[in-house]
Parts: sequence; structure tokens; C-alpha cells
Amino acid sequence: MKILRSVLLATQLCTWNVAYAQQAFYSTVVGGPQVQRTIQTANIGNGFVLHYVDQGKGTPVIFVHGSLSDGGYWADQIPRFAEHYRAIAYSRRYNYPNSNPARAGYSAVVDAEDLAAFIRTLHLGKVVVIGHSYGALTALFLAVNHKELVRALVLAEPPAISLLEHLPRDRAQTGEAMFQDIQRRMVAPMQQAFRRGDRDAGIGAFMAYVFNDPHAWDQMTKPARDETLRDAHEWDVMMTTGTLFPDIEPRAIQKITAPVLLLSGAKSYPFLAPISEELARLLPNGEKIILPDAGHQMWYQAPDVCRKDVETFLGRIGIQPSTGSGL
Repeated sequence: MKILRSVLLATQLCTWNVAYAQQAFYSTVVGGPQVQRTIQTANIGNGFVLHYVDQGKGTPVIFVHGSLSDGGYWADQIPRFAEHYRAIAYSRRYNYPNSNPARAGYSAVVDAEDLAAFIRTLHLGKVVVIGHSYGALTALFLAVNHKELVRALVLAEPPAISLLEHLPRDRAQTGEAMFQDIQRRMVAPMQQAFRRGDRDAGIGAFMAYVFNDPHAWDQMTKPARDETLRDAHEWDVMMTTGTLFPDIEPRAIQKITAPVLLLSGAKSYPFLAPISEELARLLPNGEKIILPDAGHQMWYQAPDVCRKDVETFLGRIGIQPSTGSGL
């Protein structure tokens, strides 16, 4: 029953993401009219265009979604953050509604370069980046390779899988076993499936691993499966000619000086907890919050708690909210 609830949640998320991304961005003001926000485009160079929504005034806060998702993941958060900040959500290179050319070598490192180009294209200066899952890994690489663009980070469970091979001695054996298990039971089957053009089997391998249920993908409704398959284009490129989990060196993380808030769900996937713990140990200016009643989708399961934790964090590091309404 617990696994079924997790699969149902994933189904709801995939359905909501696609339905939201297919329309203009809307926000609802309590006691007021519905406000329409059109999706804009940014030409970041080299033939790539990113779709995004931009709302509010003040310190720029960029939201980066995870895998099997798009900019619409942040639909409920954008209008709320826009009350006090300039809130921007975009879709990563190969996620809906982008239609960018496939190029070899795609990974979170490339996503971070895209994000850097996006920030410069919009002339944003230093920004706050809020990333979820693969979006958090993207944000982490941005801070490593473009520290001049980062004012602060909020990372919700980035899958920095390579850190499992570098855990302290008392956890090294467990970390290495987890790393090898991920490579053998998740990454390798996904690569094999996508390289033969079988998206269905590739996503099935991913779902089977993260939910620890070989039937997780089959239990999703056909509409949700179809929508998820369409949102998997990034994996068409990444799993055939790129890297799902690029290496990130512990020493590089130790050099990140920007303030970092780590958000973790107590009910999340087991392999993410030691990664979050290691990030908390390595980051010189980091702090960690564990949400006791949430899993990996904490922004969906506990949206108000996440937002309040972030706003408190930003205030504590001296990023003050704007006084005017951003609606």
C-alpha cells in the first residue's frame, strides 16, 4: 500500500506538470482576480532556447526542476515567492516546451552551463537558485563552476551519486555498495533500454529502482505513462550520448562559499540520505533541514513548509524581501 501511494503521487505529479506546462502560467491572488503570466523565451546561444516564466520584483530567485518534469513543477511556488522576490522558473534544455537540437555529452554539467548562460542573457547578476532533484544537481555544478553568479543555493536532494564513493571511513563500505547497486540496477538497465530506443523500458527501470517495485511503472495509468514518456526526451539524449550522474569532486564542494540550505525528506529514497549528509559535512556555509513527513517530492507534499523554510533562510543570510507586490 505504501508503494502504491508513492506511485499514485508520481502519477499525479507527472499529470500536473504536463497539464500546467501546456498553458500560460497562471497565478491566483487570494481575494483577487486570476493573473495570467505568459511563457517567455531566452536565446542562450549555440542554438539553444529556454522557455521560462518571470514574475515579481527584487532579488532574482531561479527555480530548477528535476527529471521527468519541466518548469511547470513550480506552478504553485512562483506566485507566492513573487510577492517578495523576482521568481523565475525555466525548463531545462530538453524538457517541455523546449525543442532544442540533440547534442552529445549532455549531463547536469551541461545544464549548469545553460543556467549560467540563462542568467547572463537575462542580466540577472548574482542569483538565488532553488533546485529540486536533478535541478539541485544542476545548481550544485553552477556553484562549482560559476561561483560569481551564485548568491545562495537551496538544494532539495541532489543526486550527487559519485559522493557515495567518497564517504568517511565509517560509512565508506555502505556508500560504495549503494553506488555499485545504482550503477547495476538503475543506470545500466536505463542505458540499455534507451540505446535501443525503448523509452518505456528505460523509465520502467528507473521507477522500479526508486520505488523498489518492479511493477511501479505498470501501475501508472496510461495517460500518465504517455505524458511521462513525452517528458523523458532529456533521457533520450543523456542515456545514449551523455552522463546521468556526472562526477563531482568533494574538494570542489568544499570550495563553495555561498550560503546553502539543504532540504531533505525523511521518507525519501534511501540512497539520497547519505548524499545529503555528506553535502552537509562538506559545505563550509551549509545548513540542513529534514522534513519529517515528506519524501523526495517535498515541494509537492509540504509546499508551505518548504517555502517558509526558504524565506527564513534567505532572511537570515541578509536577503531581504521586496516591499512592493510582485503580482
